[in-house]
Amino acid sequence: MPQTYKNILIIKPSALGDLIQVLPVLHSLREGCPHARISWFVRREFAALIEGHPDLDEVILFDRRYLGKAWWNPRAFAALVGLIDRLCRGRFDLVLDFQGLFRTSAFGWLSGCPVRIGMAGTRELSRGFYTHRIAQKPESIHLVDYYLDMLAAAGIEAAEPRFDLPCDADAEDAVRRLLAEHGVQAYRYAVLVPGSAHADKCWPVERFAELADRIAERFGLSIIATGTAGEAPTVQELAQRARGAVVNLAGRTSIRQLVALMRTAAAVVSNDTGPGHIAAALQRPLVLIFGRSNPARVLPYGRPQCAAAIDPTGRGFKADNFDPAYDIRHITVEDVFGRLRAQLGSSGRRAGATEADPAVAR
Repeated sequence: MPQTYKNILIIKPSALGDLIQVLPVLHSLREGCPHARISWFVRREFAALIEGHPDLDEVILFDRRYLGKAWWNPRAFAALVGLIDRLCRGRFDLVLDFQGLFRTSAFGWLSGCPVRIGMAGTRELSRGFYTHRIAQKPESIHLVDYYLDMLAAAGIEAAEPRFDLPCDADAEDAVRRLLAEHGVQAYRYAVLVPGSAHADKCWPVERFAELADRIAERFGLSIIATGTAGEAPTVQELAQRARGAVVNLAGRTSIRQLVALMRTAAAVVSNDTGPGHIAAALQRPLVLIFGRSNPARVLPYGRPQCAAAIDPTGRGFKADNFDPAYDIRHITVEDVFGRLRAQLGSSGRRAGATEADPAVAR
């Protein structure tokens, strides 16, 4: 297999937190193929996370909902044909599919690329569209390690993992105004993320409320709770249950603004969901709370102390385990608070951090 590529396609359409796990691959590709054109095939609603990334040349938008109408809607069919044509015109000589679905592997095959690397054991009959299928090793349970193994199969050496996210001056200005509106100072607030797309991955909201009060009392931090617009009722319930003030920003930030909000947070506590993984990428003091999802696969890379979970490293390869022993309700407030306290010390600011925290100047 050649080790020099001119046009590389990353296929990882979704979701927000899953895109974070691919960032070290993007960095390694740029380091290993400095002159290559690197494109990323991503769903429209998540594209803002990676648009403008210094290691990325192009974002190819995938409008899954609209293109799903192609079988009966002529305009959607024309858009699908146009997308396939765009992939063919890319003249890709390496495709890396980190999604592993039938449709993503099919798009890679339709591009005409001669080298298409995917995951072994994938679902939905996708395996027939790959030229190389890479098995997951016991020492590569974390998805970052697994994805870098896939990269190695293309003959590209892994660089030191980095999780850079683009800065957006407009988004940062918007967040500064939003914080000022609520009397909150940068680097002096904690962000709580009590929602998730899956109800059984949500830590009880009353525990988030108790945690909010303990963080405010111990560290003197303002408390912000955020999520999607659909999660606003959960955030509102948290605010009502807490004794102290909680700023409700659910549905009030774009993806770029969410990144900016996380950049200047003193601490973040989140369910296993996209905003929490953004905070992990930004190296914020963080606790991610896990239930059925396997922490060893997606916990903040190299920071196992950030995962609050039952048996976080003993669940094997499976993405989910519905054994009641792993129910998220078994995670206590004391466990989460203790992990946060260990990172913040007694000041509410990470040891060595200043108002110009190097972790936010990435």
